[in-house]
Amino acid sequence: MGVRLDGRSVLVTGGSRGIGRAVVEAVAEAGGAVHVFCRDPADVATLARGSGGDVWPTDLGDEASVWTSLDQLQDRLGGPPTDIVNSAGAFALEPLAETSVATFDRMLAVNLRGTFLVLRALLPALLQRGSGRIVNVGSVAGRRALPGNGAYGASKFGVRGLHEVLVEELRGSGVAATLLEPSATDTSLWDALDPDGDPALPPRSAMLRPADVADTVLFVLSRPEHVRLPLLQIEAG
Repeated sequence: MGVRLDGRSVLVTGGSRGIGRAVVEAVAEAGGAVHVFCRDPADVATLARGSGGDVWPTDLGDEASVWTSLDQLQDRLGGPPTDIVNSAGAFALEPLAETSVATFDRMLAVNLRGTFLVLRALLPALLQRGSGRIVNVGSVAGRRALPGNGAYGASKFGVRGLHEVLVEELRGSGVAATLLEPSATDTSLWDALDPDGDPALPPRSAMLRPADVADTVLFVLSRPEHVRLPLLQIEAG
């Protein structure tokens, strides 16, 4: 028998595309109720609601949008979900000398501040309950300097720093947090960049698949409560 998440309610941010969509599919298949924050709810609404969850149109880079969705989620559940997967992400690949302030701000707003907002809203109730798993999706660009990743890398290094503090603050609380750092993953974020035509980028055939990361998320969510996995790095081989 595969992993089962029956009775679990899992919030997935960025759940309409890429890694987030794969996580939604995996959690639903495992019997969990998936609650999704995303910009394109129509793409995932049937799947989320069919699992017993729901979907909220949310821009993780917009503070008011995030707060509204978080309030509605907790009203629906009567409290926080059992688990959180922070997988929403914005991506840009360009030299620092060509990166606009708007692009830099967008990377930080979605990737770093969006993660913080979700944690800030739900952590108090998770701590009071004394249980739950948090999965923060980082990146290889959050531990290694890569050309063209100035804005994106800054946001993911920030996620790593935020996560490491979170791990220390959760010790002994019953709540566990894991940072997943996948290498390049073949999602639609690469479509405009044509990695197969750029020798400086990994070809799509050498990238991870979103399902690879989703399978790792399921592994984390299904660990016994006493098992902590602060960091998992995933690479294609």
